[in-house]
Amino acid sequence: MTKGASVLPEHRGLTDIVQDPEAFETFYRRHVEAVTRFLARRVPDPHAVADLTAEVFLAVLDSAHTYRPGKGSEIAWLYGVARNTVLAERRRSAREMRATGRIAGRRLLEADDISRLEDRIDAESPARRALEAMAALPEGDRALLELVAVDGLSPAEAATVLGIRQGTARVRLHRARRAVKQAPGLIPLMEGTK
Repeated sequence: MTKGASVLPEHRGLTDIVQDPEAFETFYRRHVEAVTRFLARRVPDPHAVADLTAEVFLAVLDSAHTYRPGKGSEIAWLYGVARNTVLAERRRSAREMRATGRIAGRRLLEADDISRLEDRIDAESPARRALEAMAALPEGDRALLELVAVDGLSPAEAATVLGIRQGTARVRLHRARRAVKQAPGLIPLMEGTK
């Protein structure tokens, strides 16, 4: 599911996925590919993508009550959950590396799972290169540009994900566009952020 994803009927709300396994399965199936793509753009390891995808949907169950349809689409809210999950994993991983000097505890994946995730990671390599080119931007500008240029959210949806005002988002997006105009690989992505 991508930009413009449908939402559950407002009268039912997203909180139904917590109580109703069928509602959760429908929600999961509707969004798992978008979440996997989002994560594959940011994480080059298939094991980590699989684990983080599961963590995102667990976090969704814990925070479904926070979704407000009036503030943006399900996918924008879900990208916010996924972004927070990735950031939390990076912090956890950094702490673990400092404490143990290595990363351990990866769950075993079947060969087909690894192959499928490697294909997904390969398909997202242009977006990963674009993200690398944006790395020098200040965190707020970079995060906004990632959500708009790479993940396909509107500036208003990206503002919701980041918890900032739309006017602030427009200023940051303008500043980020100017800063990366000369970065290789970003020009095609930037054309879609006007």
